[in-house]
Formats: sequence, structure tokens, C-alpha cells
Amino acid sequence: MGSRMAANLRRAGFELVVWNRTTETAERWAAEHGAEVAPSPAAVGEGCETVITMVVDGPQVEAVLLGDDGVARTARPGSMCVDMSTIGRSWARRISAALAERELSFVDAPVTGSAPKAEDGTLTIMAGGEPADFERARPLFEAMGDLVLHVGPVGDGQMVKLINNAVAASNAAVLAQGLLLARRSELDLEKVVDVMAAGAGGSVMLALKSQPMIDRDYPALFKLQHMLKDVRLCLQEAEELGLGDAVDYFTETERILAEAERRGLGERDFAALYEVVAERA
Repeated sequence: MGSRMAANLRRAGFELVVWNRTTETAERWAAEHGAEVAPSPAAVGEGCETVITMVVDGPQVEAVLLGDDGVARTARPGSMCVDMSTIGRSWARRISAALAERELSFVDAPVTGSAPKAEDGTLTIMAGGEPADFERARPLFEAMGDLVLHVGPVGDGQMVKLINNAVAASNAAVLAQGLLLARRSELDLEKVVDVMAAGAGGSVMLALKSQPMIDRDYPALFKLQHMLKDVRLCLQEAEELGLGDAVDYFTETERILAEAERRGLGERDFAALYEVVAERA
């Protein structure tokens, strides 16, 4: 995701300094797109007024921004950190507070759309932070996304993303149940999908995940292990709000995804949850 998003920033004319945990990956990308490679996050912070992170989880964002060799060690006061990972509201607020102590601003701006939309610059970006910081980052967002929204203060971008992903994953789980029923009924699965797509059963998940479930082949557009992480973060936030018992569909989806990961499907697309639904039957 990050490499594709960075490519769109370069196409829009932004000068980039890039860092990746695997130096060869950064060097290969920089040679193709034209960018300076930094030896550490601190070197990025030293050379850039705005730093964008796109990694897996809260601990990784914290390490890149606030670690011993992190961005905050060298960034000049007034610089801005924009995290486009999905890390949860609690992590976003904690990191934002730590950066504020060093006079650095923070925007949490997770994205949705998976790899294809990252490739063509049509991601949906939901940003939390001060309005002035959002406006400062807007030109960057518009180079990477089609729908760019300021949704509230720091952490609100994360909450919108987590709710969206928990709903999407639960939708995929229900779709898996429907397709399993259709398969056991010896129906033409392609025609079942056509009917659903034309009616109230239609959804983005139907469009994206029905064929992988029919084929039982799951090339990763969005890894199952990452969706599991997001659903778990959503459940944690629900618990903190006293709503743990009210989101039981999300809880069941988490169980299905967790079982799929235990079966070695974590690197596959999250449509692979179909295998757990089928095995349960």
C-alpha cells in the first residue's frame, strides 16, 4: 500500500525522502520513481516537514515516530506527522500526545480501498486532527485519494476506519454463508451472484469477494491477518465504550477470522474466511 501511495505522490510532483525496514526495497523503489533514500526514520524527520507513515500496527508507528532512531528525534518543531496505517483510536491519541510534547502535529488518516485503489490514487481517506493540519495535508491526500474527508479530532479517522472494516468483514462472513448454502443446494453460483448483485443482496463485498469464494482461490488484495487485526481493534474500542455485548456480529466475525489465521490463511485475502465457514458445516 505505502509504495503505491508514494508513487502517486511522486506523479503529483512531490519530492520524497523514503525509508523502509528493508533497505533494498526502498532503493529499488527510489530508483524506479525518483526519490532520496534515508538510512533511518530520524533521517526522514530531519529532511522533511511532513512525514507519512504506512505500516502495520500501533507499535510499529510508535517505533518509527518515537523510537530511539525515530522521526521525532530530529524533526523540527512545527513539522507534521501523518499516519495512514490502521492502528486504533487509542494508539493514535497516545502517539499524538507524545508528538505534541515535542511541538510536532499529528493527523491520523487511515485509508480504505485496498491495493487496486492505492495503485490508481482513488483511495478513501478519513482524517482525524486539527482542521488546520488537515488542510495542510490535503494536497498530499488528494494525490492519493478520491474521497478525502476530515472526520473529527485525532483518533476519529481510526474509529471510522475500524467500523468500516468490521462491517466489511462481517458482510464477507455472511456472504460466505450464503454461497455455502447455494453450493450445497447445487445451484449455479454465478447466477446466484447475478441475482444478488441486482437486488438488495448486492454489496461491495459481493463484487469483490464472491468470485474468490466460488473459486476457493484467495490472492491477497487485503490480507486476512490484517483484517483480523482491524476487527480486534474495533472490538477493543467497543469494550472501552461499554458496547462489547452489543457488537456480537463483529465478535463472531473475529472468531471466524482467527480460526482462518490458525489454519494458515493469514497471508491470503480475507475472503479465505469462506474455508472456515465451509469447514464448520
